[in-house]
Amino acid sequence: MKVSQVFHAVAVSLVVFGAATVAARADDKIVATVNGHAISEADLALAEAEIGNELGNLPESTRRRVLVEFMIENQLFAEAAEAEKLGTGPDFEKRMAFWRQRALRDAYFEKTVKSSIGVEAARAIYEDKVKQLKPEEEIQARHILVGSEDEAKKLIVRIEAGEDFAQLAKENSGDAGSKTQGGMLGYFGRGQMVPQFEEAAFILQVGQVSKPVQSQFGWHVIKVEDRRQKPPPSFDEVKDRLIGSMVQSKAQNIATELRGKAKIDYVDPEIKKMAEEDAKKQAEAQAAMKKQIEDAAAAAAGKAATEAPK
Repeated sequence: MKVSQVFHAVAVSLVVFGAATVAARADDKIVATVNGHAISEADLALAEAEIGNELGNLPESTRRRVLVEFMIENQLFAEAAEAEKLGTGPDFEKRMAFWRQRALRDAYFEKTVKSSIGVEAARAIYEDKVKQLKPEEEIQARHILVGSEDEAKKLIVRIEAGEDFAQLAKENSGDAGSKTQGGMLGYFGRGQMVPQFEEAAFILQVGQVSKPVQSQFGWHVIKVEDRRQKPPPSFDEVKDRLIGSMVQSKAQNIATELRGKAKIDYVDPEIKKMAEEDAKKQAEAQAAMKKQIEDAAAAAAGKAATEAPK
């Protein structure tokens, strides 16, 4: 989608749902004005919270430009609505009540959930998870893919005679994805390749070349270039995903707590039936989990009693 299309798509989406522009505070930096109305950095922050997910991975400068244009069009639509006296009446009041409720929800979410989960808490969980990771071996390998066992055998003879594996891969391999890189597949662990290829590759030592290996793709000649323990992802690589997961988990816990204190009545019969079925399934799942934990504890206690010295 072109940037100009994004401007209009996000602007129309917010106008349809009736969001209101937030006035700039005195200490905000003004980034644009529309008919004398100031658009500030605070406005852009609210716009980012509203439509940020729709902007994908746009460069930061382009992202800011889209947000500014979004706020400009939002203001223009709002002014047009004011000119047609659309800011009064029962429907508008209902819409305003909905957006006030949403604003309160967002404010509570920011204060109670997001602000309580920082980078250091995420780092502590990351480091704990890394300690629990089991060592996983990876190998770095090249391969040459051909159509017959005889072709593979002839290539092995040439490799054993001293010809360069990578050059032979460039000249002979049928794997378009790795051919130009001399057959290089990079590092991979178990479960990432087809079984026949994996079994043959993982028994090789560094520098060794395999016998012909057949898979559904044809015949392979494999050379292992390196073996290593798979490094864990860095904290920076998983930070955003980890914090997002922590925020979601805390939000679910708070929602459950708030629901437990509330009196909720489903009036619509169909929705009520679905809610009751979901509650039943959830209760059954919790009961099954409780029993599993109790059984495991009992088994551990019985084992300890059996192994205890007499």
